[in-house]
Amino acid sequence: MGMHKLNDSQGGKATFIVDIQHQQNGTWQGKVTWADNGRKETFRSALELLKLMDGAINEENSEIADSSTL
Repeated sequence: MGMHKLNDSQGGKATFIVDIQHQQNGTWQGKVTWADNGRKETFRSALELLKLMDGAINEENSEIADSSTL
């Protein structure tokens, strides 16, 4: 799959505020805040941070898809 097709299939955008509080065991720990709605979560690794962000974008895309089918 080409880069353009991958980008087109995702389509979502979001803004996050990431507060790195510690760096331990070769990864980050801290807090992430969704700028759109103020939701806050803590994360224990960079991978967990990416999963939180990906989940937020996927939730937003599904809400947009649900509202467009009404």
